[in-house]
Amino acid sequence: MTDQSPRTDLSFTRHLAVPRALVWECWTRPEHIPHFFIPAPHRVTACDIDLRVGGRFNTTFEVEGNVMENTGVYLEVIEGRRLVFTDAYSEGWKPAPDPFMTAILDLEDDGEGTRYTATARHRSPEACAQHEQMGFFDGWGTVASQLEAYAATL
Repeated sequence: MTDQSPRTDLSFTRHLAVPRALVWECWTRPEHIPHFFIPAPHRVTACDIDLRVGGRFNTTFEVEGNVMENTGVYLEVIEGRRLVFTDAYSEGWKPAPDPFMTAILDLEDDGEGTRYTATARHRSPEACAQHEQMGFFDGWGTVASQLEAYAATL
């Protein structure tokens, strides 16, 4: 991706030693999301996916006893290659009261595995800095590692 803004985007790329098709399946089927989508020991307790532009990507997390619901929609779905989702809207294009980010996942074949690029786009440099301070790189890096380990079991 070449149109990133260093002031509002956070991104990393890594090699996952699992085929791209498995990475895609894990990100697009709700039964897989709880196995990797939030760093352990926190957990996803519910996931609802309607995989189409405008379709929902809703998750419920439990973090240190607190339940958090995250609603969003898909903005772009390119089968096997790219997912873009945001919490700026909920299903039906209803604007969110306090949107945080748009996530972009790009998948490419990389030998026997997958070149996995995760990007978080933010409305402002302040929101971007907040996400980085919250641990974007460690958190999303952990999610990528958990995804790789889980996908290898499928």
